[in-house]
Amino acid sequence: MTTFGEVTNEVWFTVRKLVWTAVAVAALAAAVAGLAVGDSGKSNLTEFQYAIGLWGDLPYSQLQQDTGIPNLIADMNSAQIQFTVNDGDWKAGNGTTANPPSSNCDDALYARALGWLNSLEKPAIFTPGDNDWTDCDRTSNGAFNSLERLDHERAVFFATNQSLGKKTLTQEVQTDLTCLGYVSGGLPTNNPSPTVTTPVACVENRRWEFKGVMYATVNVQGTCNNLCSSGSGDAPATDADPITPGIQFAQSRLDEYNARNAADVAWLQETFAKAKANGDAAVMIIGQADPGFDLSGSPFAGANPDAPTRDPKTLDPAGLNATTTSFGFKDFLTTLRNESIAFQRPVVYVHGDTHYFRVDKPLLDKDGKRLENFTRVETFGDNAVNGLNDVHWVKALVDPASRDVFAFQAQTVPGNVVAHTP
Repeated sequence: MTTFGEVTNEVWFTVRKLVWTAVAVAALAAAVAGLAVGDSGKSNLTEFQYAIGLWGDLPYSQLQQDTGIPNLIADMNSAQIQFTVNDGDWKAGNGTTANPPSSNCDDALYARALGWLNSLEKPAIFTPGDNDWTDCDRTSNGAFNSLERLDHERAVFFATNQSLGKKTLTQEVQTDLTCLGYVSGGLPTNNPSPTVTTPVACVENRRWEFKGVMYATVNVQGTCNNLCSSGSGDAPATDADPITPGIQFAQSRLDEYNARNAADVAWLQETFAKAKANGDAAVMIIGQADPGFDLSGSPFAGANPDAPTRDPKTLDPAGLNATTTSFGFKDFLTTLRNESIAFQRPVVYVHGDTHYFRVDKPLLDKDGKRLENFTRVETFGDNAVNGLNDVHWVKALVDPASRDVFAFQAQTVPGNVVAHTP
């Protein structure tokens, strides 16, 4: 069955010719009638040049691992997509003690994930998640040093400038020695020795241009972007946060965050600068964290909001989660906001973390006005207590000549649909 983007070149150019002829006629008619035609005459076309797949926060249980992921990968392999991006988290926040049980942060976790990515027919891109590294120091995850696990991911998934997948894609890599790598110490014990680190490249931060759109991944994490404690087994908090006096963070986490945060900000700024220089139609940024855009804490608001809460104008931590999960994102959000305003064309931030598929426009400027050109997309994930209920993916339909460039479709994997009782 023919779907969006699945037309031959001959038909495509015929359709485009007819569409632009119609647009030209409509624009002329509007001008004669004295009506305004916005956005230099562009409209949202009903055909798209290509599609990509977005997924993450999976698997969170043995069932999702054994059945859900193979079904999902088969579904993506059968789709007409150009590449896929996974926004992190190959496991639940806790390991074998989770409900239902998940995996620990041992080497087998990453080897298994590498196999999944390399089973995808088209180029497969990945950006790490907090359950993959920042939370690995939890005793429930095997009591690893979290930075050592990130370094292991760098070696497994990011050893070259190529993507993963059966067919690869060449990427630009952040090669400046601006992040921290693990040397020794810092194991989660009752009396941990200091973590010894060394400057390394943030090789997980990637960028690639595809048919007039700039794409980039950025290592930004849940768990306060690695500032706050991940739980039992994490290093103790002994030093005051210089930004928020009275809130304490462990020095090892603060050092790691400061280095990576500066690298992330620079990577975002460079990405938008390159997109402007190239004349790209849009920018898509993919990271793991839901940084929280307002006071609601959605998607699961109430007395215990799921997401970080913050003042939507200043982007400072505020509201119910102001002193718990909202740290570590202001620089990222401020840069994303400023660059989106300056870019003026469509910008999308794709993330996982809070496990609720949605497409919305949550970012406000400093005066409280919504940024019309900014869209947030959150991928499916987790919901492991309901089996395969949310083991699905998102298709992004892309056309640089269309006014909004992107459209998004939830892709319900037939083999992962669960039974429902009236």
